Amino acid sequence: MNTSEGHALPAEAGSAPPGPAAPAAGDTRHARARHRPDVRNLSLLGVLAALVLVGALTKPEQFLSVQNLQLVLTQASVIGVVTVGVTFVIIGGGIDLSVGAMVALATVWATTVATQQYGLGGILLCSLLVALGCGLVNGLLVSFGGMVPFIATLAMLASARGLALQISQGGTQVVSVEPVLALGRRDAYLFGIPPIVLVFAVVTAAGWLLLNRTTFGRRTVAVGGNPEAARLAGIDVRRQRLLLYLLSGLCCGIAAFLLIVLTGSGQNTNGNLYELDAIAAAIIGGTLLSGGRGTITGSVLGVLVFTTITNLFALNNLETAVQQIAKGAIIVAAVLVQKGRKS
Repeated sequence: MNTSEGHALPAEAGSAPPGPAAPAAGDTRHARARHRPDVRNLSLLGVLAALVLVGALTKPEQFLSVQNLQLVLTQASVIGVVTVGVTFVIIGGGIDLSVGAMVALATVWATTVATQQYGLGGILLCSLLVALGCGLVNGLLVSFGGMVPFIATLAMLASARGLALQISQGGTQVVSVEPVLALGRRDAYLFGIPPIVLVFAVVTAAGWLLLNRTTFGRRTVAVGGNPEAARLAGIDVRRQRLLLYLLSGLCCGIAAFLLIVLTGSGQNTNGNLYELDAIAAAIIGGTLLSGGRGTITGSVLGVLVFTTITNLFALNNLETAVQQIAKGAIIVAAVLVQKGRKS
């Protein structure tokens, strides 16, 4: 069975004569589609270029400074890592509303006095294990508990936020581990690139390879596009969905550690609205909310577009309300484009 972009091509009825056969029209169209540039990604690059132009015209000295570009990339890195995990979940036909709460819980748990006694390794390991544990619970509830992803992850959102508040007692837990703090200083920059940005680049590259060059990626697309067909093809749908939520948890754990490095603290308010930002970035990047299609490249471009908009509004002292309206308009436009392409 030949596949292209996660959709199975039905076999022709009857037997074909031996020998090479001429390619079907559908095969030819899919072959051309594979080599055609992604129009959506090119459009997002155009939007990003337009935003850079606006910044260069309105605040040239501030916007184009090295420090500001480093700031934009650093701010995009934390939510960008989360978005990579969310993109996989949505492509697989699910949704994860708990990513922001998982980040908050992981930062709070990893910055307690007891955890900090184990140094950088203890903080990193705690961040990963806490978020992975939350992802495991989400995956079990959805895959084996039969719960709707929206409800399961909404319950995790409330529970993780509550636990983070209980652990921190509503306060800010300051990090005193010097190697962790050192990663956020300019002395740690590699060729002018913050370590946080380098981690984001590695996660993005790993996510792209996982989605586009592995069996795991093909199974994710198949499960999201048609779960029953995937089951009949021999894919363990429940196991695949469990792994997707574990992957989302892993990305949240990495993002939590990056946030600790960036802020030097842990708070129960960390990751506020990350779930909405990550889902929005994935949508404008071309990921279908119904599952079965999406790209890591598009999601990352979506993150960069939103982060650049936030930076432009801050530099030009514009109201946050107008910024939110602009983001909402972009999301609506992206969804309308998706509907237009499907019809």
